[in-house]
Amino acid sequence: VAMELEDSLFPLLREVSIGIDPFEIFQDAEWALLIGAKPRGPGMERADLLDINGQIFAAQGKALNAVASRNVKVMVVGNPCNTNALICMKNAPNIPAKNFHALTRLDENRAKCQVPDFLNARINGLPVKEVINDIKWLEEEFMEKVQKRGGALIQKWGRSSAASTAVSIVDGIRSLVTPTPEGDWFSSGVYTNGNPYGIAEDIVFSMPCTSKGDGDYELVKDVIIDDYLRKRIKKTEAELLAEKRCVAHLTGEGIAVCDLPEDTMLPGEM
Repeated sequence: VAMELEDSLFPLLREVSIGIDPFEIFQDAEWALLIGAKPRGPGMERADLLDINGQIFAAQGKALNAVASRNVKVMVVGNPCNTNALICMKNAPNIPAKNFHALTRLDENRAKCQVPDFLNARINGLPVKEVINDIKWLEEEFMEKVQKRGGALIQKWGRSSAASTAVSIVDGIRSLVTPTPEGDWFSSGVYTNGNPYGIAEDIVFSMPCTSKGDGDYELVKDVIIDDYLRKRIKKTEAELLAEKRCVAHLTGEGIAVCDLPEDTMLPGEM
C-alpha cells in the first residue's frame, strides 16, 4: 500500500511512515483515519466481534489522547464504526468529543446514486415524494437496497468495498474542510449530546451536518422527520444503545451486558 501511495504521486503526500506502535505513529497527528477492523468470521458472535474490535479502538484512543494534537480530528471507518468511534472517544478524554466521526458518508453516497434523502431532498425544485409517488418503493425497496449494498458487493467481489469506501472518506474530510453550500448538508456519525432530534445522548449517530470549512461542524436543525423516519431512527438507536452496553468494559462504564436486540451486523458482512 505504501508503495502504491508513493507511485500515485499525490501532490500533498510527503512521506509514508509504517509502524506498529500507535504512540509513535499518532505523534502530533492532526487527522487520524482509523480504517482497520477485524471482519466477522464464521460462527463468530456479534458480542465477540464488538469486544475484539473495541479493544483495537480503545488502544488507539489512548494513544491519540497521549500524543496526538489536542485538536486532532478522528474518522473511524472500521465496523461497527459508530460504536468503535464511541469507544475511541471515551478513551481519549482530553480530545473534544465533537472531534470524533464515524464514517456514514458511504451510505449517503450509496443512497444518492439511486435517490437522495426522500424526505428533505428536491427534484427540479419539487419534493421527492411529489415526483416519485411510489412511497412503498421509497420506504422498502430503496432503503433495503442501500442497506444491503455492501453485502451485494461482498458477494460479487469476495471482499469489502475498497475504492468506494476510500472515496467516501475523502468526501467526508472534504466536507469538513470546505464550506457547505447554502441549503446543503452532509452525513457524519457524531456524538449525540445536545442534538435537536430527540436521539438518545452519549452515543455516536449519523446526523446531518454543515461546516464552515474549519474542520468543525454544526447540526442542521430544520430537518423533516416523519413517523416512518422516526421509527427507523428509534430502531437504530436501540441497536446502538445495546452495543454500548456490550462494550461498557471498554468505555470505563462498568461491566458489559450484551443484550443485543437482534443481530446488528450489516447484511453481507459475515
